[in-house]
Amino acid sequence: MRLERRVLSPFFWGLLPALLVALVLLWLRPLELRTRVTLSLLVVGGALAGVWAQRERLITPLRTISNLLGALREGDTSLRARHARSDDAFGEVLVELNAFGDELRAQRLAGREAGVLLERVLEQIDVGVFVFDARGELRLVNRRGAELAGRPRSELAGRTAGELGLAECLALADPGVLELELAPGRGRYLVRRSAVRERGEPHELVVLSDIGPALRAEERQAWQRLIQVLRHEINNSLAPIHSLAGSLRELVGRDPRPADFDADLGEGLGVVAQRSKGLMRFMAAYARLTKLPPPKKRELDLAELARRVAGLEQRLAVALHGPAPYPCRADPDQLEQLLINLVNNAVEAALATGGGVRVAWSATLDGTRITVDDDGPGLPSPENLFVPFFTTKPGGTGIGLVLSREIAEAHGGTLTLEDRAEGFGCRATVVLPAK
Repeated sequence: MRLERRVLSPFFWGLLPALLVALVLLWLRPLELRTRVTLSLLVVGGALAGVWAQRERLITPLRTISNLLGALREGDTSLRARHARSDDAFGEVLVELNAFGDELRAQRLAGREAGVLLERVLEQIDVGVFVFDARGELRLVNRRGAELAGRPRSELAGRTAGELGLAECLALADPGVLELELAPGRGRYLVRRSAVRERGEPHELVVLSDIGPALRAEERQAWQRLIQVLRHEINNSLAPIHSLAGSLRELVGRDPRPADFDADLGEGLGVVAQRSKGLMRFMAAYARLTKLPPPKKRELDLAELARRVAGLEQRLAVALHGPAPYPCRADPDQLEQLLINLVNNAVEAALATGGGVRVAWSATLDGTRITVDDDGPGLPSPENLFVPFFTTKPGGTGIGLVLSREIAEAHGGTLTLEDRAEGFGCRATVVLPAK
C-alpha cells in the first residue's frame, strides 16, 4: 500500500461513521427530497474535500523534499526550502536539508577551487604528467607532457603509451632513470609511476622529469673541481721538476765544474725522482678510484671483520661495540677497505689530541648501521670532505673518503661524516641495506 493510503485510510475510516450518522439524521428530518439530496451532496462533498486537503497537506511537503534532494543530486545547490523552522517536525527536516545544501555547496566550491589550483600548478610545473587508463590510453596530460610528446593536447587523447614512446615507463616498477626518445630529442628522464583511481576505475600516473640539464650541470661542476685539483697536484710536482731541470742543466754546462757538483747533481736528481714518484702515486690513486668494481655480496660476520680491521691498527687500540656474531650481506673485501679507511682517519685524528676511537654496529629497521667515532679535533673542512684528491694530511692521496663513499653507495647505502654532538671529535656513519 502506498504511503498516502496508509496515512489517509485511518482518517477516512474514522470519518465514515460520522458521515453516515449525519446522512441518517439528515434523511430522518421532514424535508423535501430536493433539499435532502442537496444537503447530502454537500455533506459528502465536504467530507471528500477534507480527505483531499489532508492528502495534499501530506504529499506537498514530501514532494518539496523530493524536489530539493533531486536538485542537490543534479548539482544545483542554490535551491532552499521555505518555511524551515525548528519548532515543528517537518520544519526541522527542512532546516537540515538547507544546512546540507549549504555544506554541499561549500564542499563543491572548495573542490572546484582545488581543481582549478591543481590545474594551474600542473600547467606551470616543468614536469611531464601523463594519466593512462586500464587500456593504456592517455586520459590526461599537462602542458609540459604535451611538449614532450610533440603534439597538441587535443591530438593526444586516446593515444597509447607505445605511440607516445612511453611504454617503458608503464613497465617500470620503481622510480628510475630512463633514456627516452621524445619530441625534444633523446634524453635522460627521472620516471615515477603510481597507480591511481578515478571514479573507481584504475589508472596509471606517469611523471617525467628531464634530468639531463641538471646532470650536465653537476657533471660540469664535478669536472671543474677535479681539474682544479689535478692542476694543483700536477703543478706542485712539475714546477720543482722544471726548476731543478733548468738548474741542473746550467750546472752541467759549467766549465770547470764546481767542487760540489756531484752532491748538487745527486740532490737535484733525488728531488726530481721524489716528485716524479709522488706524481705517479697520485695518478695510481686516480686510476684506483675510477676502477672500483661492482660489489660481490655474500653473507659475512661483521663483528669478525671489525675485529680484523681493528687488529691491523697498531698505533692505537680501537674499541669495538656490537653484537657478535652479526650476519651481514656485503662484499667483504670492499667493506673491509671502507672500514680500514675510516678507522685510519679516526686514529690519525685521535692521535692529535690523545683521544680514542670506537667502532660500533647495530641493526636498523631496513639494514645495518656502522659508526666510527674519534675524539679528535673534528672536521677541518666539511665542504671538501668528498672532493677527490683533496687532503689536509701530509702525503695523503685524498681518495680515502671518496673511495669509501663509492663503496657504500655501490652497496645501496650511504656514508656521512659529522662532528659529534657530544664532546669533541667526528662520527662517520655507514648505513647498509639488508639485501
